[in-house]
This record gives sequence, C-alpha cells and structure tokens, in this order.
Amino acid sequence: MDLSTATVIYCLFVAALFLGLWMFYDRRDHALFEHARRKSTFMCARCNHLYAASGRPDSCECPRCGHANARLRF
Repeated sequence: MDLSTATVIYCLFVAALFLGLWMFYDRRDHALFEHARRKSTFMCARCNHLYAASGRPDSCECPRCGHANARLRF
C-alpha cells in the first residue's frame, strides 16, 4: 500500500468517525430536548402554586399542598 492510498483511507476513517459522533450527539440532544419539552403545566387552585409534571397527565397533585389540579390548557 502506498502513501496516497493510506492517506485516503485515513481521511475516510476520520470523516466517518466525525460523522458518527455528530449523528450520536444530535440524536442524544434531540431526545433530551423532546423529554424536556413533554411536560404539562399545572396551577394549584388552592395555593396558587405553578408547577410542571412529566408526560401528559390530565391531573396531578400539587407538590406544596397535595390538592389535585387539572392541566392548564392554552
């Protein structure tokens, strides 16, 4: 194998490595963003505390007073 062939193979390997890392971190960041985005907002009718819960529950108990509240709809 001559020097130019080895250089081309090395460059392709480095490019594939960077492409793989870019795809991995892009997918990871997208999954983290989607997880953070999928929260429902609640406001307690009893103590006026504003809080969020993961997922899409229709009701959730207030962390301050324990009162069950419906999800806010905008």
